[in-house]
Amino acid sequence: MPVTLRPLDRALLPAWLARSRNAYAEDLVTAGNTQEEANRLAAASMDRAFPADVPAPGHVVFDVVDTDDAAVGYLWIGPDTSDDPGAWWVWDIEIDADKYGRGFGRNAMLLGEEYARSHGAHTLGLNVFGSNLRARILYESLGYETVSAKMRKRLT
Repeated sequence: MPVTLRPLDRALLPAWLARSRNAYAEDLVTAGNTQEEANRLAAASMDRAFPADVPAPGHVVFDVVDTDDAAVGYLWIGPDTSDDPGAWWVWDIEIDADKYGRGFGRNAMLLGEEYARSHGAHTLGLNVFGSNLRARILYESLGYETVSAKMRKRLT
């Protein structure tokens, strides 16, 4: 399914920030953090990337838009946290659950790669939680390689 990326309307950014922060905290809890620690980490991450609720230089949030001009998800992309200005990061991507399997995520990622490349990126990284098998399969099919893995075993 063809998609386009449209910069998120600035008026919608505060609500998006709140949803994104909460979703990230939920993912961190699923990954084993306490709720308190997850909230702290999510807030700190968002504050670095959106100081005073404004995107840091290079960061952009896009609506992923279908052929009917309807938003079906979002993509947040920007420089990573290293000193390498050519290293970029997919900070978050989400496609509406009822749109899964139609190619929206794949096409949004490809457009994100084009955007990053056009802004000087020579690498594009991302994090995927181990429980998100659908995303891991997508990223691997797009040529992303695992460069590290964090593992845990619950002890009873």
